Amino acid sequence: MTWFEALILGLIQGLTEYLPVSSSGHLAIGQALFGMNDGADNLMFTVAVHVATVLSTVVILWSEIDWILKGLFKFKLNDETKYVLNIIVSMIPVGVVGLLFKDQVEEIFGSGLLVVGCCLLITAALLTFSYYAKPRKKENISMKDAFIIGLAQAVAVLPGVSRSGSTIATGLLLGNKKESLAQFSFLMVIPPILGEALLDVMKMVKGEDVMGNIETLPLMVGFVAAFLAGCVACKWMINIVKRGKLIYFGIYCAIVGVVTIICSLLG
Repeated sequence: MTWFEALILGLIQGLTEYLPVSSSGHLAIGQALFGMNDGADNLMFTVAVHVATVLSTVVILWSEIDWILKGLFKFKLNDETKYVLNIIVSMIPVGVVGLLFKDQVEEIFGSGLLVVGCCLLITAALLTFSYYAKPRKKENISMKDAFIIGLAQAVAVLPGVSRSGSTIATGLLLGNKKESLAQFSFLMVIPPILGEALLDVMKMVKGEDVMGNIETLPLMVGFVAAFLAGCVACKWMINIVKRGKLIYFGIYCAIVGVVTIICSLLG
């Protein structure tokens, strides 16, 4: 991987992590266009740029994170503690997938663009259904809803299923306010991604080769690009969700999904 390829892929990751179009799917498409077939290289780069977008979430949503932390360390059951409990509950499904099905997920990432195209169509359907769903606007996200949204995040480990798109769409279908869903969707992904990064660091400490053949410069360029693009996209996406314009991303995912499927079938 060259530094220029890393730059392009980092920008793609940073922008598409928050926009409901599947960052993993677009990364897979980008890597295929660049002719990248080394699974170890792709996995390490993917982890690095995902960590970069987590840091962009922390920067953009720091006031909300600060509010949560201050309330949490009061050591009593308050709104902040309930919010943290909801995030923990939302992590259960993706934690189960990560612990029990990690190898199978990594195999899917290397299974070609046909899977990506089909999953993009799933994302398009979810966004379309949520757009036409009758809003009920619950005041707060319940623990039950947090778990169901977590199930959507677990499904979104598939390349082409948008994490932000699936979690926000699921929350809208459950009747939650769109104003609070984007924030919850972005915050709930921080622990799983950091946990994945920690596991890879532990592998490196044990001497397992998770770096592949990727060099330091492309990794750093991709990281910085993903972080900067993520900061821009995070702010943009919060405003988009508030205005309820997700249907346009559904149309985009449908078009890209169909094109990807056709290209994969034509070889």
